[in-house]
Amino acid sequence: MNPVRSLLLSALFVLMLLAAYLWLLPHMPAVIPTHWNAQGQINGYMTPLKAVAVPMVIIAGLALLTILLPAISPQGYSIKPFAAVFTIVMLAVQAFVLFSAFGVLLNGAGHPMQQPLSTMVGLGLLCMVIGNYMGKLQKNFFAGIRTPWTLASDEVWERTHRMAGWLFMLAGLVTVIAALAGAPLMMAIYAVLAAALIPAVYSYFIYQRVQGKS
Repeated sequence: MNPVRSLLLSALFVLMLLAAYLWLLPHMPAVIPTHWNAQGQINGYMTPLKAVAVPMVIIAGLALLTILLPAISPQGYSIKPFAAVFTIVMLAVQAFVLFSAFGVLLNGAGHPMQQPLSTMVGLGLLCMVIGNYMGKLQKNFFAGIRTPWTLASDEVWERTHRMAGWLFMLAGLVTVIAALAGAPLMMAIYAVLAAALIPAVYSYFIYQRVQGKS
C-alpha cells in the first residue's frame, strides 16, 4: 500500500470517529466511562469530547509514524524493503484504536458494550494480524522483536520472528476464545506478554547456537 492510500485510510478512521461522536453526542452525559480494570469495573471517566479526541490524536500520530519511520530508518536497517507489511501492521493498530473508541462512545451513549470483552476481542484480532505478518518483517530498529541478538544476526532475526509469528497468532486466538468464554482480562494480558517475551529469550539461545556453528 502506498503512502497516499495509507494516509487516506487513516483520515477515514478519524472521520468515522468524528461522525460517531457527533451522532452519539446528544445521548451522552457530561462524562462517560473510558477505562475498566482487569475485573471489568469502571475506574476512569472522560468528557465525550476528550474520549473522542484522544483516539483521534493517537490514530493521527500513528499515521504520521507510518510515513516518517521508513524515511528516517538507517541504511542496513531500512523499513523501505518491507514498507507494505509495515504499513498494514500500523493500519491494523489504528483500526484497533478505532474499534476500542467506538466501544467507549457506544457504551457512553447507553448502547450496552461489554467491556473489557470487546477490547479483548479487538486485541486478539490485532495479535493475529501482527502474527500473520511478523515473519515478513526484516531487520530494523522500529518494529518486531528487537533484541541485541536479533539485531546482530540476520539468521537470528528471521528464526525469532518466525517463532514470534506463530506465538502471536496463538495468543490472539487464545485471547478471543477467552473473551467469548468470559475469562478475565488478565488472561489476555498474560497471553500477549508471553508472545512478546518468549521470542526475546529464544533469540539469545538461537544466537548462541548460531555463533557456536560459526
